[in-house]
Amino acid sequence: MRIGRNTLSFTLPDPADKEQPLRYEPYVVKGGISMAANLREALKTATLPSADVKRVQVVLDTPSMLVPTEQFEEEDINDLYTYTFAPSQEPRKILFNVLPDLKAVCLFPINKDLYVVINDRYADVQFIHALTPVWRHMHQRSFTGHFNKLYTSFLGGRQLCLFAFQQNRFKFCNTFEVTHAQDALYFIIYVWKQLRMDVLHDELHLSGEVPEEEELMKELKMYLQKVYHSNPAVEFNQAPATKVKGMPYDLMTLIVKGR
Repeated sequence: MRIGRNTLSFTLPDPADKEQPLRYEPYVVKGGISMAANLREALKTATLPSADVKRVQVVLDTPSMLVPTEQFEEEDINDLYTYTFAPSQEPRKILFNVLPDLKAVCLFPINKDLYVVINDRYADVQFIHALTPVWRHMHQRSFTGHFNKLYTSFLGGRQLCLFAFQQNRFKFCNTFEVTHAQDALYFIIYVWKQLRMDVLHDELHLSGEVPEEEELMKELKMYLQKVYHSNPAVEFNQAPATKVKGMPYDLMTLIVKGR
């Protein structure tokens, strides 16, 4: 199950089906009612949730923050998240994913009503932030080549996460709101300069739902020499998930590479 700001989808592996080993079902979210109410309705009407499933992975696309492992204390996560993002008008529960390879912990929220709906339905629930598998996958790729790399991951066409690594840690990670290609261009170039990256030799890697992709690529190549856009089919060796129309890049990465 993947839940975004205004998106909801279900995915179910079906290894017995050689033609369609992965079933993917987006659900049309209704405006004016909560995501919890939408999920209740989806669990009644959508095809895949009706299957006899007891265990579920829930991928959440919500605002996240990173904490160094050596500074992480589970009892502090609510205060730390609230201090960073300000109090919320709606009740929420703060969850976390440990990233041992990167010596960091990702904190992220879920609406409490939504949390209750999910746990009432499923006996075994694992919550995963949408960027967790992307960070780990890109970190593994960052060791190839001899030059620095800046990574971008677009979520839902409106959020841009920019991140870079230094050995086994994050060197930089932040998320920005973007509406158009020009927004993305501004933040990418700003961070590039902030990190003092080389325009001739260092690399920029794009992934996810890139807004106005053709225009953005054209603009970026006016400033940077090495700009690459991920092709999931090539990157993941034609895995079944890459052939599913409309599946978000982060969900593909989780299915193919794991969390």
